[in-house]
Amino acid sequence: MTTVTTVRRRRPEDGTATARDSAGGFRRRLLDGLAASIADKGYQNTTIADVVRRARTSRRTFYEHFSGKDECFVALLTDVNTETIRQISAAVDQTAPWTSQVRQAIETWIACAESQPTIMVSWIRDVPSLGDAARRLHRDVVEAFVVMIQTICDTEEWRAAGAGPVPRQLAIMLLGGLRLLTGTTLEDGGRISDFTETAVEASIALLGPRA
Repeated sequence: MTTVTTVRRRRPEDGTATARDSAGGFRRRLLDGLAASIADKGYQNTTIADVVRRARTSRRTFYEHFSGKDECFVALLTDVNTETIRQISAAVDQTAPWTSQVRQAIETWIACAESQPTIMVSWIRDVPSLGDAARRLHRDVVEAFVVMIQTICDTEEWRAAGAGPVPRQLAIMLLGGLRLLTGTTLEDGGRISDFTETAVEASIALLGPRA
């Protein structure tokens, strides 16, 4: 009797997916390595050698993902803000009273900022040195947060209260105030959570019913 053994061939896309997963893993490690180095010695004192050592990878791998330290920094800040937006959007219960939604959003913003205080300080100290890259980053981040704010505030709950939809300029003012207050508080050695109530009250006043 002849035994027939069936060999399952790996589909070409299996290898491609593995390669993608591996590339994404290395990128994540590099970003985490940069974040850890910033927390330890600041962005200006961080070198690519510091990043690859903490990421437990090589310079070659670093340059396969980023052209230099500044590009890696921009990617890190973009990821941090994307995650902050995701967490705020998930935390806000759009069926709750609009003032409760404001509190949920502000408390989540503060929790995210407190989880990575050195990254928040880097926004003030280090981003301006990036030149054109800083302007592009700032524009992209502002746009992403404005879209989030307008989306959260464009519901029947907000409209019924006379507080929605929120104009773009108002969303930018809210974002700018929160970022400045967060950054200066951290630079002065304070705790962001100490101004929670002030931030909630100011946001409610800014976003509240308009004539």
